[in-house]
Amino acid sequence: MALVLALAPGTALAEPLRLVALGDSLTQGYGLPQEQGLVPQLQGWLRAVGHDVIVINAGVSGDTTAGGLSRLDWTLADRPDAMIVALGGNDLLRGIDPAASRANLDAILSRLETKEVPAMLVGLSAAGNFGPEFQQAFEAMYPDLAATYDAVLYPDLLAPITARYRAGEDLGDLMQEDGLHPSAAGVEEIVEAWGPAVSSWLRTIEASEE
Repeated sequence: MALVLALAPGTALAEPLRLVALGDSLTQGYGLPQEQGLVPQLQGWLRAVGHDVIVINAGVSGDTTAGGLSRLDWTLADRPDAMIVALGGNDLLRGIDPAASRANLDAILSRLETKEVPAMLVGLSAAGNFGPEFQQAFEAMYPDLAATYDAVLYPDLLAPITARYRAGEDLGDLMQEDGLHPSAAGVEEIVEAWGPAVSSWLRTIEASEE
């Protein structure tokens, strides 16, 4: 005998929230087995605390803010319910003028606002390699743009690693041999620190859709 589940008129099965992570190699999971990358670990963490969410990996290794902007429409074609914007690391490594990076992120957030896609902007801390003015301009663009577009801000994706670096502690267990990309253990620490902020943001989105 077949078991038939009848839905009341107007009732639909809830679908998982589709969260796109637009980023570079840090998002893409460079140098790690797929299941140990940032997106799978974040998805697992969010599901473990009760979110019905699919985190879609839109990270491209080597991408700058300009690259992220250039593929934004293609990414939006996936019809996300929300988007994490985690770009700027390669701009920083290449010493790209922060004014150009700011303009690209501004255009991304403006487009998301137009499309009514909630955004979380994820920043990075900058070392002083290119001078204090560069450092200040780079770090300031994230909170400035988040405030302009009412986006949720997470100031530093690499916060646990940054904290240990500034404390003069060894980073060997958290970083891959290239010294640029986190190891699986490093990603785990990043997600443990970042997860609560993402979870809180998603709960506001989920509540608004009820």
